[in-house]
Amino acid sequence: MTHMNMLQAINNALDTAMAANERVLCFGEDVGVFGGVFRATSNLQQKYGKARCFNTPLVEQGIIGFANGLAAQGSVPVAEIQFADYIFPAFDQIVNESAKFRYRSGNLFNVGGLTIRAPYGGGIAGGLYHSQSPEAYFAHTPGLKIVVPRNPHQAKGLLLAAIHDQNPTLFFEPKRLYRASVGDVPDEDYRLPLGEAEVLKEGTDVTVLGWGAQMEVIEHAVEMAEKEGISCEVIDLRTILPWDVETVANSVFKTGRLVVTHEAPLTGGFAGEIAATIQERCFLYLESPIARVTGMDTPFPLVLEKEHLPNHLKVYEAIRSSVEF
Repeated sequence: MTHMNMLQAINNALDTAMAANERVLCFGEDVGVFGGVFRATSNLQQKYGKARCFNTPLVEQGIIGFANGLAAQGSVPVAEIQFADYIFPAFDQIVNESAKFRYRSGNLFNVGGLTIRAPYGGGIAGGLYHSQSPEAYFAHTPGLKIVVPRNPHQAKGLLLAAIHDQNPTLFFEPKRLYRASVGDVPDEDYRLPLGEAEVLKEGTDVTVLGWGAQMEVIEHAVEMAEKEGISCEVIDLRTILPWDVETVANSVFKTGRLVVTHEAPLTGGFAGEIAATIQERCFLYLESPIARVTGMDTPFPLVLEKEHLPNHLKVYEAIRSSVEF
């Protein structure tokens, strides 16, 4: 085990994958000698050469189109989009090519080896073009997997799982945790299961669900709630697509209440999908309406970032309201 932060864990995962398989390639804007804007790819070009870790032009559609071509020919590309906010020029390549390659050919060819990494979310005073959480846009697309880690152990294990998974995978990295989240990480290759949520804490009164950086927010909110005698069950979804319906539903069968939180805006956010599914599955067991605690339906602000984000106080109030309904 080595004590490291999330950035170091991601770098270690890429190093591990590249050492094990010469078909694994890393590329994106400034990922070479510079090591990426956050240094997630530091020293990989020096170690594996310019043929396996290299810079691309500043053209996101081209990065993913190139990655699709590599993956279709048997390579294992790990393409970096410098900020998730910049992924939209590549939207067509991801939803119309990456996601549909296998389906349209009847599995004669596919781009299953493709992984797309992108720093996402707020909390770094990045303003409207460096703070967005676009996971819901892609969750509407069959053929993709979407993964979000919450700490270094997950970052390495889930990224290695994504790289080895035989489906194109979007790996969104909560950038405000890059250096803030630290922990012990196994040195060897290990993979955490995709599509499985993790129950971090068992409780009986209310289920509180989130992913990525919101798990730290949930932790603080739950501490406040439990001082008032509210027993909270805490679940980290980890994978947005496919999401673990069974784990969440079984929890709500027990608690009768659900609070979902994410940084993305309320309207069209993935919490809405979760709420709709759980009310269908658990309707007769619900003691209160399912609550969503999210970012506001505005562009991401700079000066009012703290007001925009769903902080622990907002989650705490939702927990109380749910229990007291």
